[in-house]
Amino acid sequence: MWDERFSGLEYVYGREPNDFLVAIASQIPQGKVLCLADGEGRNGTYLASLGYEVFAVDQSIVGLEKAQKLAQEKQVRITSIHADLTDFIIESQAWDGVVSIFCHLPPELRLKVHRQAVQGLKPNGVFILEAFAPEQLQYSTGGPKNIEMLPNLSTLQQELTGLNWEIARSLERDLNEGQYHNGKAAVIQILGRK
Repeated sequence: MWDERFSGLEYVYGREPNDFLVAIASQIPQGKVLCLADGEGRNGTYLASLGYEVFAVDQSIVGLEKAQKLAQEKQVRITSIHADLTDFIIESQAWDGVVSIFCHLPPELRLKVHRQAVQGLKPNGVFILEAFAPEQLQYSTGGPKNIEMLPNLSTLQQELTGLNWEIARSLERDLNEGQYHNGKAAVIQILGRK
């Protein structure tokens, strides 16, 4: 599905980074950042432009190729990792930041990835997440239609035990991120520090 979605010339979620990430990127200690399900690379290339050493993992080879093209255009370097998060192992205590922007997973896999993400952070490292909330089902502005893939804030906080919450909120906001994330949306935003 993702190879097909990313197969056109345009960047389906836009070429600009996620607004929430832009607002808080400076909270990530300088160093290595892992971007989960980074797709066409808009967030990874942005972080690379700030001087981070970025590793972008995605299951879509088409998305990763477009991410490399975007990185070249922006004259930055990102390391692409072609992997499904089902099989990908997040290296323990290796990351200054782990970024999850609209990375929606089935509950069992999400729990595994979130537990690994917390273990993967170095002391003082940060986990950044923006995802659609369960209330997103009433909007047609993006995200999965399966309620199991739309956890609430308390579920996410339980899955991410071990972090101190600097930001943990549910809100409605307007998205302008390409053709698939456009308009009023119900989201959860998290910045947790280890």
